[in-house]
Amino acid sequence: MHLSAQVAACSPGPCLNGGTCMKDENDFHCQCLDGYSGKFCQVVPSDCYEGNGQLYQGKVSETDDDDECLHWNSYFLLEKGITLLVHNIVGPFFVHSCCSRNPDGDIKPWCFIRKGKKLKWEFCNVRKCSVKPVSPQLQSPVLQNATVKEFATCGRPLARRNRIYGGLKTVPGAQPWQASLQARLEGSKQAFGHVCGGVLIKACWVLTAGHCIDNNKEMQVVLGGVDLMKPESTEQTFTVEKVILHENYKETSEAVYNDIALLQLKSTEGQCPEETEFVKTACLPNATFSDGTECTITGWGATPESQYGSDQLLDAEVLLISQEQCSSKKVYSNLLDDGMFCAGYLKGGVDSCQGDSGGPLTCQKDGVHYLYGLVSWGDSCGQENKPGVYTRVTKYLEWINSKITGITGM
Repeated sequence: MHLSAQVAACSPGPCLNGGTCMKDENDFHCQCLDGYSGKFCQVVPSDCYEGNGQLYQGKVSETDDDDECLHWNSYFLLEKGITLLVHNIVGPFFVHSCCSRNPDGDIKPWCFIRKGKKLKWEFCNVRKCSVKPVSPQLQSPVLQNATVKEFATCGRPLARRNRIYGGLKTVPGAQPWQASLQARLEGSKQAFGHVCGGVLIKACWVLTAGHCIDNNKEMQVVLGGVDLMKPESTEQTFTVEKVILHENYKETSEAVYNDIALLQLKSTEGQCPEETEFVKTACLPNATFSDGTECTITGWGATPESQYGSDQLLDAEVLLISQEQCSSKKVYSNLLDDGMFCAGYLKGGVDSCQGDSGGPLTCQKDGVHYLYGLVSWGDSCGQENKPGVYTRVTKYLEWINSKITGITGM
């Protein structure tokens, strides 16, 4: 029985393009000719993608980490409730391989992979087609005492063509104000670890939750990334030069009050974060949003206690809940003050567990994203009548502006 199974593995031969089938103990592998790759030697030397690979239809089916891709119509995806909106994509979607296409306009082709019972995604192991070399241009010298350059716009992310639903994937550039607040013990040589989210609001300033601050640790902020486990070319990293915790910050056993802090980033040769399609500021709100407005929370599912729940940035939609409902006896009673609000769903499900402590809740108006809240606290995760509680940013606009002006004069 075992012998016949071994024979069947290479009969008929599964390897393509002149590859040789080699029997393993319980399986087989293909030994490919030079230049060919893939599980079945199906990837030819000329296989590559143009642009961001949205129209890629090659045969690659492995990721950069050599994990095997799931097919787009995999039962495991359907079981997880993943649906693909593929407007603006011409032709059949389920073609050739799992890495065919880039349905959400990411920076290169990608696919879902299975890790035990968890569903994750990774970029595909496929090269970009060669482009004509650009003639080198002389760059102007950097002025040592340059003035910090402010961002041209706020609240306008990189346009995303399509969306993957299910809270599993955020496209680079879709939440360009998202910050990863990372920490390590003072004087330690250990690597920094992600502890909280934050929001870039000005060139050198990040807003986060007060309960994320630990004076015994040194901190850095990473902007422009979506994957905590891999260095990304889109990232910009800065040391935290100054921490300003709200003077009336107070933490009790049941709630956190005035849960807000400002982080001043240390500029390098007068340069704080550079505005790119992956790093932008969120706008501070100039008005209130009505109850029932659908807003967005983003993060890696991190709290100071749980560290992070996902390697990759997630996003989810939540509804603003009225202060009256949130202050009812069956919800949070008299714990809320005017510096807080609730968002999520009273029936349970998605809430700030999908975000990070200190991470953003943004609401959109006329295509502009406004920072309306910071993930603050809540009672458990996703439980009925226990929505997430957020710091109300509009309450602290004067505090934010006065602290920044007091240091920069701007």
